[in-house]
Amino acid sequence: MRRICAYFISTLAIILSSFSQLICQDTLTFPLKINAGIEVLGPVTYFIDKNQLSLEGYVSVDLSEKWAVALNTGYLDYEYSQYNYIYLTNGFFIRAGADFNILKPKKSLGKYWGGIGLRYGLSRFHWEVPEFSQSNYWGKSASSIPSDINWGHFIEASPGMRAEIFRNFSMGWSVSLRMLLYTGTGNDQKPIYLPGFGKAEKRFSTGFSYFIVWNIPYKKIRVITIEEEPEEPDEGEETDRSAGTETPGFRPQQSGNNPR
Repeated sequence: MRRICAYFISTLAIILSSFSQLICQDTLTFPLKINAGIEVLGPVTYFIDKNQLSLEGYVSVDLSEKWAVALNTGYLDYEYSQYNYIYLTNGFFIRAGADFNILKPKKSLGKYWGGIGLRYGLSRFHWEVPEFSQSNYWGKSASSIPSDINWGHFIEASPGMRAEIFRNFSMGWSVSLRMLLYTGTGNDQKPIYLPGFGKAEKRFSTGFSYFIVWNIPYKKIRVITIEEEPEEPDEGEETDRSAGTETPGFRPQQSGNNPR
């Protein structure tokens, strides 16, 4: 019976000690948000280059002060022409994954985000070559490639930053680093441009996006913050400081007889 009581008392002491340490730690209230935004560079680019129209939307839901699930979706209409052929493509895409915030809670406060997003991308696109020509020994001939629908797959890493400009209204940018997994067209008919990915002539593609985001708070959580402890001086530094410091009001006694 005594062993049971001793075990119960020790367990209770451990629980109370852990609870007291948790109370003593600094905490702050962190808002979790639903973020919905639009990409603005695509429509701006269309006014400069009428051959490319890109529209994209963005939604993410905060799961904690660090992680959020995210979804990008959009539409692309693209035309490319050369002296001997015309290439047309259009379609929809989605990129789904997660965002990781590397800023500490005391820095971000639910208003600032700086980190990296990881996505898996899926593109459903319609493409065709309505006209192409070629010249050879017998003369010049013209032909076309009929329209087809394919699915493309890729992955993406997108570091970036976002900051709250007004209450529940943010703006930010991201750089996209994408790797193509599969075009759906085979090696002989690679698409020139893939919705959601970019130029598909090579396996790797880059992009830049600028978002305007509306933030909707839906929950508040308590986040434990750990203060960084000040660095303790080395033993050598303490010795040097103590050697060069005299006690106030104390003077070393001189050798010899004091005059009377």
